[in-house]
Amino acid sequence: MLATKRIRIVAAGLAVGLAAAGIAVALTTSASASPTSAQVSKSAKPQLSADRFDMNGYVIDAKYTLGRNTGNTFEQTYTDSMVQGVPIAGPFVGTVFPPVDYVALSIGHHEVYIVWQDPTHAIIDAFVMDFVNHIVYDYAPGSDQPESVGTITVIKTGDNRVP
Repeated sequence: MLATKRIRIVAAGLAVGLAAAGIAVALTTSASASPTSAQVSKSAKPQLSADRFDMNGYVIDAKYTLGRNTGNTFEQTYTDSMVQGVPIAGPFVGTVFPPVDYVALSIGHHEVYIVWQDPTHAIIDAFVMDFVNHIVYDYAPGSDQPESVGTITVIKTGDNRVP
């Protein structure tokens, strides 16, 4: 009788152990077709690159509502290596800016970092353009408050799609 009781206790303990192991396996494996949070975080990481983005053919209007350029709208026309900024609305209309070199880098999903450079390659203007939310952040060195923020409108799309 004592042996039978021991066998029942061992069998019950074994059953509980197997059930616990089964639950643990069920919780750690997924039969779902949806990605796990670890898979999502790995796939959401941006691809790092220092490759330049060719803005050739783009024409973009940047209308500023905050900061140094408030009230101005500039039309930016890009070629393969140069950009021409022309004030088309606001207090700077009539000001002539020479065409300058630029470098553009993709920094995120439909976001581009652009710097305008003088002939010595000094940065004269820097932008972050968010093509999804149509926002431009502008930093033009040379004053106490060089920052401006506004909206962008793509007037003409170039040959290359914004990454």
